[in-house]
Amino acid sequence: MLLALIGAVIIGLSLGLLGSGGSILTVPILVYVLGQPEKIAIAGSLIIVGTIALAGAIPWALRRQVEWRSVLLFGLPGMAGTWLGATLAAYLSGELQLAIFAVVMLIAATRMLRPAPTAEVAPARRSRLVMQGLGVGALTGIVGIGGGFLILPALVLLGGLSMHRAIGTSLSIISINAYSGFAKHYLVLAAAGLALDWRLIGMFAAVGAGGSLAGQQIAHRLPQQSLRRAFAWLLLLMSIYMLWRSVPPLIGGL
Repeated sequence: MLLALIGAVIIGLSLGLLGSGGSILTVPILVYVLGQPEKIAIAGSLIIVGTIALAGAIPWALRRQVEWRSVLLFGLPGMAGTWLGATLAAYLSGELQLAIFAVVMLIAATRMLRPAPTAEVAPARRSRLVMQGLGVGALTGIVGIGGGFLILPALVLLGGLSMHRAIGTSLSIISINAYSGFAKHYLVLAAAGLALDWRLIGMFAAVGAGGSLAGQQIAHRLPQQSLRRAFAWLLLLMSIYMLWRSVPPLIGGL
């Protein structure tokens, strides 16, 4: 349980410091540290990350660092995509979901190893947020990610937001997508007779929310690019491990 608590703190810190990365850590911790079945871990990850992201978004909103137009343009299509992705996930094996998750982690690691955009960009292509929101939502539904590592660059490069404003907006979108995906996953689990560990979910959400708020307080004191690179290397190692664990069963089942 100590490892689980440490993991919950790290998840919250990641969302507070970087505005992304929380869900990419949550599923591996639930599966490989706590031994949960893949589908239960993915559903639990969504409610945990949604709650942590919501707690983290509130201070940004109070400081008027959430761009609500982008939340609507990205979040509403994201909710539709999340529901569709979660519906598709019911027909996928847990091993395949984890393999897809590991590939997404590889993509996240390579994106985060690139220099982060710092300048504001004219929002000439803002309409593309709708399509990207739909795609990120589908991934959220299928593998239980919040998608912050995809949302942040889209908000900066397509939405023309500063990094700080993009982080607050990203957390708001993550919470919307995660709750939408959880609603569908919960229905699927209930139909299959599977139950969630609500005590564990509550502990993770509470500890992670505290970590997120702490991360926001210290974010301005730490070099963001160094944090992103260290986190990216962690994702890279974890994705390799997950592929090593999930791909052999898939090949054996062919």
